[in-house]
Amino acid sequence: MIQKMTENTSPNTLKYPVLTQALSATLEWYTDQGIDMLLGETPRTHIQEKSQNHLSDSVATQAPIKPVITAAPPPPSALPQDKILGAAEAIIEAEKLAASCTILGELQSAIASFEGLSVRKTATNMVFSDGNKEARVMLIGEAPGADEDRQGKPFVGMSGQLLDKILGCIDLNRKSEDPQKSVYISNILNWRPPGNRTPTDAEIDISMPFIKRHIALIQPEILILCGGVSAKSLLGRTEGISRLRGKFQDYEMTTIEGETIHIPTIATYHPAYLLRTPLQKRAVWHDMLMVKERLA
Repeated sequence: MIQKMTENTSPNTLKYPVLTQALSATLEWYTDQGIDMLLGETPRTHIQEKSQNHLSDSVATQAPIKPVITAAPPPPSALPQDKILGAAEAIIEAEKLAASCTILGELQSAIASFEGLSVRKTATNMVFSDGNKEARVMLIGEAPGADEDRQGKPFVGMSGQLLDKILGCIDLNRKSEDPQKSVYISNILNWRPPGNRTPTDAEIDISMPFIKRHIALIQPEILILCGGVSAKSLLGRTEGISRLRGKFQDYEMTTIEGETIHIPTIATYHPAYLLRTPLQKRAVWHDMLMVKERLA
C-alpha cells in the first residue's frame, strides 16, 4: 500500500525534493509503527468508535418517549363560580342591574342577560316565575330541577305536583286569577345547577339582589320559603330548616320607593324533601294552617 502511494506520487511533487523527502520519511515512520493501510480521509480512534457504538446501542434500547398529553381545561360551566368570574364583581353587577328594574319584565330581561353566573351556561331555560303577580302570597324555592329547566317554570315536576296539593289544602292555586286565592312562585336561583346539586354560597350571594328585587316588585303580604337554602338565605339565619319552620318571622324589605317594611314570613320543608320523608308532611300541614290563619 505504501509502495503504491509512493509510485502514485504526482509529477508536481517530484519537482520539490524537500517535500518528497518529507513525505517519504513520514511514510517510513508510519510503516515502522505498523500502519500500512489508509481507511479514510480523516483519522479515527478506537475510543471514538466505542463511544459512538455505545451511544447508538443506548438510543436503540431506550423506551420510546411518549408524548405528554395535557388535558383540555374544563368548560366554563364545570368550573366553580369564583373561577369563572370574581364573586365580588358579579354581586356588584347584579346589584346594579336589579336596582335599575322597576317592573317584572325588566327584571326578567336583566336576569336572562346577566353573565355573572356560570350555571346559566349548562341550563336549558331560565326559570323566572309562575302564578299571579297580584297574589297575596309569594312562595320561594331554591333552584329549578330537570323538569323546571325543560319547561321554564318553577315547581312543575313531582315536587311541584305535591306543592300544588299542599297549597290546595288552604285554598291557594297558582292558576287562580283571584289575588285572594292565588300564589306567586319563584326561586333563589333562576338557573338549574348541573345534576340538580345544591346552589353554592357564591351562586346564592350573586342571585340575592335579583330575588330581593323580585320580592320588592311583588310586595306580597306573606312569604313562604321552601327549604333550608331559601329560608337561611333570605332570613339571614344559620339554623337548619327544622329550627326555622313552624313560626312566623319578619323579612325586612326595601320597597321600590325606598321604604323599609317587614313581611310576615314562614319557612317550611321543601316538597322534594317530603317525597323522601313523607312523615314530615304533618309538619308542613301545620305550617300551612298558620298561613291560612294569617291570611284570614
